[in-house]
Amino acid sequence: MPWHLARQVGRRLGWGVADQAVSSITNFAVNIYIARELGAVQYGAFGLAYVTYGFALNASRGLATDPLLVRFSGTNLPVWRRAVRSCTGTAAIVGLALGACVLGAAALLGGTTRLAFIALGLTLPGLLLQDSWRFAFFALGRGSQAFLNDVFWAVAMVPALVFLRLTGHANVFWFVFAWGAAATAAAAIGPLQARVVPGLSRAAGWMWRQRDLGPRYLAEGTSNSGAVQLRTYGLGIILGLGALGYLLAANTLMGPLQILIYGMGLVALPEAARILRRSPRHMPLFCGLLSAGLVLLGFVWGAALLVALPRGLGAWLLPSLWRPTYPLVWPTTLYFTGWCASVGAGTWLHALAAARRSLRAAVINSAALLMFSLAGAAVAGTRGSIYGAAVGTWLGAMYCWWQVRGAVREYGHGPADDGIQPGKRRRGAEPEVSAQAGTS
Repeated sequence: MPWHLARQVGRRLGWGVADQAVSSITNFAVNIYIARELGAVQYGAFGLAYVTYGFALNASRGLATDPLLVRFSGTNLPVWRRAVRSCTGTAAIVGLALGACVLGAAALLGGTTRLAFIALGLTLPGLLLQDSWRFAFFALGRGSQAFLNDVFWAVAMVPALVFLRLTGHANVFWFVFAWGAAATAAAAIGPLQARVVPGLSRAAGWMWRQRDLGPRYLAEGTSNSGAVQLRTYGLGIILGLGALGYLLAANTLMGPLQILIYGMGLVALPEAARILRRSPRHMPLFCGLLSAGLVLLGFVWGAALLVALPRGLGAWLLPSLWRPTYPLVWPTTLYFTGWCASVGAGTWLHALAAARRSLRAAVINSAALLMFSLAGAAVAGTRGSIYGAAVGTWLGAMYCWWQVRGAVREYGHGPADDGIQPGKRRRGAEPEVSAQAGTS
């Protein structure tokens, strides 16, 4: 890869990591604050709401932003604006629909879980719209705008949390509501940055024009997050909310690694789409290094936690939770590195628009995660559940790379080799919908 292209890729990846750092640090701070202030039970209730948010986020991305990244990365500004108007409108509609579902579910629940779900349902449209702006800016190659939007979210949340602390409203409802309301404020800044107003009426047209990708990406994203959600609910039933709080605390300690995973994910797909169009022979190197680098960093971070937690970091971050959480650090590291191993393969499949294969891989991965995790919990308790999840993610990563091998044979290497556009198959692949057809 020429040096100037590598430098451009590095700059875009840097903005992705920086943006995700702000977003993840914001969420990490909320997690730590709730764990410190409210204890394991309310933190467990927050965790149930948070994984529900993750489910909604993946649904929105599948229908709205994933097709945008595949088909409109690096397009000219007028085409991008037409696509983004439809994409963000779709995200807002998904948020309204799922927010209503969450509020309906809250009516059937009780206690702290009900409070967390009410707050989430009220703020879910803003949360999903804010996320769609981030992906829209990265599709255009303007990661700095996504970074600014997330910074605004973080800054808006600080006075809200301070106000709650000073007024004594220390319960899970107000913490979740402050977090979501700050995201809604950031979503309102998006149209000023992009000079695009979300087109709510264009959502149906967008989903119809992206029907060869959207439904499969929806199923793919919701199968992943659905497995995590069912796993969380199942572990809460098997192990109790207190043990669930310790599991979530172990996941929270992996925050910096998650920043890297999600940060790379923000820019890896649009970058892979560019590489596939311009220099497809570099795809194996790019995707291989993406997975290998994340796996290596995951093991380094896990080792650092094992050393630092008993030397004061644990007592500072999680005063009442770190001791029961400490034995979970190593199996959690194995779980997350298995996830890292599949990132490069998933990016390659999406860049090829191999939606059927990526969906197949996602379903198998999700089933393995759920099955092995719950079986581990039933047999060996809290630690067993995480070791089971690690087995599931590593098996899923191997299957994902196997799907890449088949997709490359079917789809070719891209336009530089044979003139086939990304997403257009030689044999047995989904039909291509052109960039112009995807706009409104």
